[in-house]
Amino acid sequence: MQPSNTVEVLYHAHHNWLTGWLRRRLGCPHSAADLAQDTFIRVLSARETPQIIEPRAFLTTIAKRVLFNHYRRQDLERAYLEALAQLPEIAVPSEEHKAIILQTLMELDQLLDGLPRPVKRAFLLAQVDGLSYGEIARELSISIATVKRHLNKAALRCYFAL
Repeated sequence: MQPSNTVEVLYHAHHNWLTGWLRRRLGCPHSAADLAQDTFIRVLSARETPQIIEPRAFLTTIAKRVLFNHYRRQDLERAYLEALAQLPEIAVPSEEHKAIILQTLMELDQLLDGLPRPVKRAFLLAQVDGLSYGEIARELSISIATVKRHLNKAALRCYFAL
């Protein structure tokens, strides 16, 4: 059976169940439907469709990752909106710029996913706040050599993501 046929069979057999499973966790039928679609898109876009012995366990594992990313995006958006609320009205970006900035933040968060927290923090202090190595070292209470290692690790992640 071709991979796309496998996904089609999986979709028809388990889409309603998965949507219900997500609805119970989210409490919102619209978000549940969106995340169910995202789950199947992940299955469809996988390099190889594995042989699926337990379809619901397989879908649950992927859906949990999708759900985790959903909550991360919500947290990131909430933090961004809180930061915007602290700005004087004249400095608040337009709705279009807000959307662009939020999308960029989400892409950056995804790009840095998996890096240790101090590495992410050093990278953000350098790239977003524009701090020097010395300033980052003082802020994080680490050596300049460690700052350099952290920034190199983050830079490599960014480079290989392109």
